[in-house]
Amino acid sequence: MPAEEHEAHDVDTDLFEDRLGLAMRQAGDSFETDRSGLVAAGAVRGRRLLLRRRAAVVGGVAAVALVGVGGTLLVPWGGADDGRQSVAAGRSTQAPLTDDDGTVSAADLVGTLKKLLPEGEFSAEQGRGTGAESMPYAQVVFDDGKGKGAVAVALDRVEPGSEQARQVTGCPDKTQVPYDRCTTTELADGSALKLFQGYEYPDRRVDTKWWSADLVTPEGHHISVSEWNAEAQKDAPVTRADPPLSTDRLTDVVTAVAWRSAIDAVPEDTKGQGPEAVPSPPPGADGAKVGQTLASLLPKNVEVVSKGGQEDEYAYVVVDDGKGESLVEINVQQDMSDVEHQLFGADAEVLPDGTKVATSQGPSEKGGAGVVMWTVDTIRTDGMRVVVSAFNSGTQHAAATRETPALTMQQLKEIATSQKWLQEQESQK
Repeated sequence: MPAEEHEAHDVDTDLFEDRLGLAMRQAGDSFETDRSGLVAAGAVRGRRLLLRRRAAVVGGVAAVALVGVGGTLLVPWGGADDGRQSVAAGRSTQAPLTDDDGTVSAADLVGTLKKLLPEGEFSAEQGRGTGAESMPYAQVVFDDGKGKGAVAVALDRVEPGSEQARQVTGCPDKTQVPYDRCTTTELADGSALKLFQGYEYPDRRVDTKWWSADLVTPEGHHISVSEWNAEAQKDAPVTRADPPLSTDRLTDVVTAVAWRSAIDAVPEDTKGQGPEAVPSPPPGADGAKVGQTLASLLPKNVEVVSKGGQEDEYAYVVVDDGKGESLVEINVQQDMSDVEHQLFGADAEVLPDGTKVATSQGPSEKGGAGVVMWTVDTIRTDGMRVVVSAFNSGTQHAAATRETPALTMQQLKEIATSQKWLQEQESQK
């Protein structure tokens, strides 16, 4: 699914657990009953999404449409032997972080981050070591004399080659997430590196910039470094034109081998590896086929001008009926009966075959000026949920380009309740 919004209240939620977007950048772990929150931007918070969120950390727009590995790797910053890693060599001169007891303290993580940054002043130092129940991180406010900016590193493990690994190192679809630049590159040691330059607020209501670097190694280490041109991720005034670190310097910080040693020191039951830590979700509907089925169900008077999605469950099309572009998003989820009571109240329409239908029309919570979202949410008796939304703009983060979406509520209902979804479900069994 596309990137979710990330609301800031404290450092743990702010930087390292609310970024799924989120996706990845993005909502709490409790299931929300407000329908507009459930389906805004296609971020349908079903059971599987909650399971995925438990394994998600800052660093990358998680749960977004992906692109292939490519782009140009920027040459790493050169300098004194201060613990920075050569990307080409895949090595660092910094000694492993682990203490005698095999753990890494929050102070050690913060100290390592400070050593990897250029000369400057530090404040608001925070961190969490590897002995805690949650994944470790370090954060500082850094001032190089040109203005203060928050810099943070989050550490996690992902299964090599998994969808999550691809998500955190893949550039997002610009229809879903606006950004200035993003490159993904495979390093000499097989690690995947993503360098991203974007914005904290997709609708640019505040010009806080968010730049990040994500590294996933062949062993499953996930290191994510983020920086902002303000002293905090949200609710802080912009203090400088750009975040303090160049992409070269971000590369140096994220590839420092000391972070890998710290991840190795995390107890196994905290790493998000295995069925007890993060249950594996059942296979979802094939995203490509979801997109194809959606396109086949569109009314004849619209033209598809662009399309995209993710590997499973989510797809979108941008259509134009001659009156301007309109984004249409869809989620297809299986086995959602256990949350049916939270999604469909007594006022839901019940069709003759038992399918429940709920509708909503209102402002898009993440949209630009004047953007509205029309949604039809359905669940069948076997637990298959189909949610389709349409917007009066080609992207949620841009201003409205037309008065209403290109599809009517009746057309959205016809798409969501089509028998083709059942046929598609049977074909995948």
